[in-house]
Amino acid sequence: MSSQDSLPKWTSKPCVMGIDEAGRGPVLGPMVYGCLYCASSYLKQLSSLNFADSKTLKEEKREELFEDLKANESIGWAVDVIDPRELSSKMLNKVKINLNEISHDSAMGLVTKVLSMGVLLTEVYVDTVGDPEKYRIKLSEKFPNIKFVVAKKADSLYPVVSGASIVAKVTRDRALREWALEETAENMHRNFGSGYPGDPTTKCWLEDHKHSVFGFPTLVRFSWGTCTSYFKDVVEVSWESDKVDEDGATGGSGKKQLRLSNVGITTSKRKSEEIESSGKGRCKFFQARKLEQLSRF
Repeated sequence: MSSQDSLPKWTSKPCVMGIDEAGRGPVLGPMVYGCLYCASSYLKQLSSLNFADSKTLKEEKREELFEDLKANESIGWAVDVIDPRELSSKMLNKVKINLNEISHDSAMGLVTKVLSMGVLLTEVYVDTVGDPEKYRIKLSEKFPNIKFVVAKKADSLYPVVSGASIVAKVTRDRALREWALEETAENMHRNFGSGYPGDPTTKCWLEDHKHSVFGFPTLVRFSWGTCTSYFKDVVEVSWESDKVDEDGATGGSGKKQLRLSNVGITTSKRKSEEIESSGKGRCKFFQARKLEQLSRF
């Protein structure tokens, strides 16, 4: 049963859910969070379906099990596919959101989604990200009526999490296979390997598809430290910014060049950048057009 189908009667009885992810480490493609849920009374039968940690299964077996659970009317599932551009933009935003927070938000989003469908969740098992106890407390505070079990290697301990890991892994694998490269540069190809930083095929693909000005194709998580080493000869981009005095007022004559290095990846905050973002010391472009920053309309 997919998350789009009408709810069967068993969802009104106490239900248990498992949550796991796929694609946390790769430098290419989306990160996918998946969940699987069923009635608590179905757990014993769920254990007989031979679900296992998706990383221990061959691709053909994962695909087979995924099709089996999709056809099983006693099981529900849902996914959250996080685009590589979203991952990078959040991690490089002025107010940065790290990968653990993104993961936590995705997992909580799946719980919220299933609850909003009308499923009576009473227990949720989660493969941990970070400290298990701190994560459990965070989830319990958000959903006080649900019992949470957060553990390392939960995908190998609890069949309901093993099923979730299969949902997440197969969804990510299919997303990569079907990924449509938006860029139209010549000599682009799809032989990018597993997407993990240590994969020689992935390394070659990154080297072949880097651009000294525009960076990488949108398939790449450009916030990953792996990407930095590919831009030793990056073209430095600079733009004109009005010089700001100590009071934050715009100087009438002096100009200052702010530089963008590492294709959008900056290693430290500059005072001038912070002033620019606050609205003080407006760029010449805005001054010439008499544009002002508004906090409210």
